[in-house]
Amino acid sequence: MTQAAPLISAHGLELSLGGRPVLTHVDLAIQPGEIITLIGPNGAGKSSLIRVLMGLVRPDRGEIRRRPHLRIGYMPQKFFIDPALPLRVTRLMTLTAKAGRAEIEGALGETGVAHLADAQVQSLSGGELQRVLLARALLLHPDLLVLDEPAQGVDFGGQAQLYRLIGDIRARRGCGVLLVSHDLHLVMAATDRVLCLNRHLCCAGPPEMVAKDPEFIRLFGEDAAGAFAPYAHGAHGHDHAHTLSGEVAPATDPAHDH
Repeated sequence: MTQAAPLISAHGLELSLGGRPVLTHVDLAIQPGEIITLIGPNGAGKSSLIRVLMGLVRPDRGEIRRRPHLRIGYMPQKFFIDPALPLRVTRLMTLTAKAGRAEIEGALGETGVAHLADAQVQSLSGGELQRVLLARALLLHPDLLVLDEPAQGVDFGGQAQLYRLIGDIRARRGCGVLLVSHDLHLVMAATDRVLCLNRHLCCAGPPEMVAKDPEFIRLFGEDAAGAFAPYAHGAHGHDHAHTLSGEVAPATDPAHDH
């Protein structure tokens, strides 16, 4: 069986900002239904790479190919709302896409926050806001979800739930996911491949392989490599479950949402 064409691919990307190299010789491809997590130290070029892939920044060199009519749902790393500006969740949802009430509530329900449809955005907790922003990205019916630090501002138990939710969305919708994360201790819970970026791609592959790569260990240390180990997946999928606190537990019925 031939492999489906990538949703998006990049070859030989190079980018400099202010005379400083930000990306050098970056090659990657994202397949339909694949979750890729992009990791790297601060200043590694992760956000710049996302902007280039989305077409927001033109690279100095290299080629980007996107599947025709590719729909991208984007969840930003930072989202600021003026506290003095009244803004309901339903209005926030339609700032980037036209949708009716039923569609909005459906997307919010998919991320577990349908009850917040009429809430003021300023009243939301960090975890609630992230789920609303994820629902907003889903309104675009994306072929590719781009999630920049989706668990930022969420407590540890909420992070574990959010990563599980992202995996469930991928399974249900069949979309690809490009996820930027610093949560090395949780990243394996919903990742098929890891790309380790430090202006260039230092290493790439399944999480358990990247954790053993000398370049990964040089950047993040032995402790980070050890943190990956408890989340290793079975050859044909999860062979364990995660509690709401992020701890590993024996596998449960796949239909059970933990």
